[in-house]
Amino acid sequence: MNDDINSKNGSTGGLTRRQFGTAAAAVGALAAFGRAPAFAQGTTLKVGVLLPRSGLLAQAGQACQRGAEIAPAILGELGYKVEILSADTESNVDVARSRAEKLINDGANVIIGAFDSGQTAAAAQVCEQRGIPLVMNIAAADRLTEQGYKTVFRNFPTSTMLITNGLALMKDLFAATGTTPKTAVFLHANDTFGMANRQAMDAFFPKLDMPFTIVDSISYDPKAQDLSVEVAKAKGTGAELAIVTTRANDAIMMVREMVKQRWEPKGIVSPGSPGLYDEQFYKVLGKYADYAITNLPWYDPKAELTKRVEAAFKKQYPNDRFEGYAFNVAFTLEAILVAADAFKRAGTAEPAAMLAALRQTNLKDKMMVGPAITFDEKGQNTQLISACVQNRNLRPTVVLPKESAEMEPVFPAPGWGKRG
Repeated sequence: MNDDINSKNGSTGGLTRRQFGTAAAAVGALAAFGRAPAFAQGTTLKVGVLLPRSGLLAQAGQACQRGAEIAPAILGELGYKVEILSADTESNVDVARSRAEKLINDGANVIIGAFDSGQTAAAAQVCEQRGIPLVMNIAAADRLTEQGYKTVFRNFPTSTMLITNGLALMKDLFAATGTTPKTAVFLHANDTFGMANRQAMDAFFPKLDMPFTIVDSISYDPKAQDLSVEVAKAKGTGAELAIVTTRANDAIMMVREMVKQRWEPKGIVSPGSPGLYDEQFYKVLGKYADYAITNLPWYDPKAELTKRVEAAFKKQYPNDRFEGYAFNVAFTLEAILVAADAFKRAGTAEPAAMLAALRQTNLKDKMMVGPAITFDEKGQNTQLISACVQNRNLRPTVVLPKESAEMEPVFPAPGWGKRG
């Protein structure tokens, strides 16, 4: 994918002189009054939601879309007025770019998206050029908030955060279960997200004093129809642990091939990628989906917003399990909430005022575990924390940290032939 983000020259972050002047005036006005203007009750924020609802990443994009679909009613109960404008990236970077343009031309005041790092990068270019805020729902590549852009905000971990938090939780897992592997193999997709995780792994693994060595890193094309060669190569290393960066389709192919080739490492652990906890993973693999582990941010089942979202989800999608969609739903709805909260505080959808309000975000009433949502000078929420989520009885189950655990972790995992 050719999705490099080109930094803008000068200190205006890609805004025109007129836009920059307007931004400066708006920020000055906020400072002069000492608070945001009163919220205009008759106005509605138009939220452009950009997601891969067809193509390779359709399953994840459609799951995220459910968060957008239930958002207006839930946020309306909380005093926010939003209208959703949806667009499909078709899992394509160039389409993501053109659809972001169209959403803005159609009146979107803010863009939410786009799950995939490559497609989000394309949308970020457009938003920076147009001076429109982009609030990422899910996208981890570090460079998305490292380009000096002034219009991007991310309430999602970077690849560096995912890898470092995920590896730290592996140590906790080994301590809790009394079993520590000596070797691991890293299998990862070769797309933008997978390569960002590979770079983070290469950079930070040597610094974290892990109790095992990585004997090989094996990349694969997530669009491939078969992963037999990659799994055979991984099995051939004799590694005791499989560390993976996947999405649902390739995660399913990988585990199927592991069962077929009778490769039984002590466990499959992902430091923060989707796939292993997605509903499709459970539906297709059945008992073979159990015991896989993902270390990633997770929703707080005790949070008031979580209860509202779960009730709304079950009402609108009575035939689907909330747990299998919750991660994508939660981060998408929270991204919309971040934008709506900024809009309410700004009292206007004017871009400069919205951007100023987004930078001042301090949102405590949310779904995901961890401190209030805030953004640093780069637009990154650095306060996100991870939990150890293990598939148990075909549902994602928190097993660490202990104070949040629903069950005790199981490691090593039972062999493929020993599952009921």
